[in-house]
Amino acid sequence: MTEAETDAVLEAQETQFFDDAARNVLAILPERKQDMARLQRIKNTDTLPTVTVIGKYNHGKSRLLNELTGTDRFSVADRRETVELSEFDTQGVRWLDAPGLDADIEQKDDGHAHQATWVQADIRLFVHAAKEGELDARERTLLETLRRDDERTLRQTLFVLTQVDQLSDTAVLDQVSRAIAAQASAMPIHAVSATRHRQGVAGDKKLLVEKSGIPALQSLLSQALAKVPQARAHEAATLFSSIGEELDLLLKARKKELVESLAQQHQQRSDFEQGLTTVFDKIAVDLQPVLEVSGTDQSLVPDSFENMFKLTAGKRERAHIQIAYSRACIAINAHLVKHGVTELPQAQQTSVRSLDTVMVAVMGVSVKYRDDLRRMFCEPDGRVHLQQQFARYFELSEDRMNLSHRITDTQAHVEQLERAIASLQVLEQA
Repeated sequence: MTEAETDAVLEAQETQFFDDAARNVLAILPERKQDMARLQRIKNTDTLPTVTVIGKYNHGKSRLLNELTGTDRFSVADRRETVELSEFDTQGVRWLDAPGLDADIEQKDDGHAHQATWVQADIRLFVHAAKEGELDARERTLLETLRRDDERTLRQTLFVLTQVDQLSDTAVLDQVSRAIAAQASAMPIHAVSATRHRQGVAGDKKLLVEKSGIPALQSLLSQALAKVPQARAHEAATLFSSIGEELDLLLKARKKELVESLAQQHQQRSDFEQGLTTVFDKIAVDLQPVLEVSGTDQSLVPDSFENMFKLTAGKRERAHIQIAYSRACIAINAHLVKHGVTELPQAQQTSVRSLDTVMVAVMGVSVKYRDDLRRMFCEPDGRVHLQQQFARYFELSEDRMNLSHRITDTQAHVEQLERAIASLQVLEQA
């Protein structure tokens, strides 16, 4: 494998490494896509310092770039020409001619302009044609946004007033400059004429070259380019810090939410079980007069064919038992309703809606004998069985399932946040 092929493989591996780590961050903060792209660019030490020229089309951006680079690499026209990113590398600097500010947002050229300005640029040359007079609303908004970004990241924006040769005299130039200065947040204005510079160079007229403003701008650019490494380091630290703080805040919030949800889950289960135990205890007390029988238990005496339709002692006793059972069921059902345990899970439901209740599923419809009541509510095994059955349906209730799903989702989000933070730390240390 040649050295060039080895370098290409290593570069691909580094790119994949960054992409994988960035993907973990963007899974949480998709709105940070631009910041992550910028970090990828400035963390790559092989990336050339980049100067991007921005402004409305037909304001002399391409012509300015040609004079600054001493080439004719950038297309010049009197119509809208730059809709793609035009670029040229020379003397250790990458120059970008971005699509105009008035690019069609429905077309990809607006995306190119955004990339050139916010992701790729280390230095922005904000170009405005002197003949247009004051800045329009979009230019003012962008210039203020660039100024704030410069303060935050230490990137640099230079205001370049182009085509000053098209003004009638210096008095008009002064007037336009003052008007723009009032709009440009005290940003220094660098007046230039690409036409004069080209004429001066062609005719070897040093004074014309000097008066074109291009040499002065080139000198400023040299000073600005020298600050790029320091600015990149500051910007990277700023981005890592702000993204990290945002992730940390989200992680703390999600962990707090998880702790609260788990506590709520535990408290709900405890309240349900303790409440059910209290209900069972009261039922056991209330049943004692019914369960205490002296002599023959008439409820166990079967009815004969002759007294099938007569009111017998056995029927009265069984009715008393059924009433006691119904009262017990009413007390239990009130507790279930209080905790949202009413309908059966969808998989257990039938076509008879009146039977699709937790009470019917656990207790049945009726009970005939005292031993049944005693076994269910007074003996430990019976009470444990009921407690387990009701607890199972409690966990399957809609509110309880929703809470469980919320806990699962929050746990997954916490893990996702922890991966994102770890990935960001790896990128910062790389």
